[in-house]
Amino acid sequence: MADTTDIKNGQVIKIDGQLWTIIDFQHVKPGKGGAFVRTKMRNVISGKVLDKTYNAGTKIELATVDRRDYQYLYQDGEDYVFMNLEDYDQLTVPGATVGDAAGFLLENQNLTIAMYDGSPLYLELPASVVLEITYTEPGLQGDRSSAGTKPATLETGKEIQVPLFVEQNTKVKVDTRTGDYLGRVN
Repeated sequence: MADTTDIKNGQVIKIDGQLWTIIDFQHVKPGKGGAFVRTKMRNVISGKVLDKTYNAGTKIELATVDRRDYQYLYQDGEDYVFMNLEDYDQLTVPGATVGDAAGFLLENQNLTIAMYDGSPLYLELPASVVLEITYTEPGLQGDRSSAGTKPATLETGKEIQVPLFVEQNTKVKVDTRTGDYLGRVN
């Protein structure tokens, strides 16, 4: 057990048997009345975001989440297989846990997997990845810098929006948090 003064961004706490990651917190000390801590949390499993306020000094239960570096190996049906970079053990993660991150996974890519009590909770991908566009409609002559976009399919099968001037077989940088196009890569 800890109290609200120990809260940090990225920390995982346990509330009613569920795990919540602290997205943002603010220690507030008003001129009148007692101090309190305003937090914004995301449920580790469902992704639901919750705003919660605690009085200063309130006891909270911290969860010990183990983050380890893994390398993505291959997809086995609905599951994904990763290799621990320290002891080379393989870990099979269900597709539901991988979720949207599957659209950014390439074989031999390094990432971090958060574990709690021996079971994987979520994947932490790098902020951006470089992927190749396998299919997109050809751009129109004259559409070199206009603000229009078109759909493009990446080598992982994920579809994103790219500017009209981007062509097939082009390597692009993609934000893994939002799925946004960040630019071309030479």
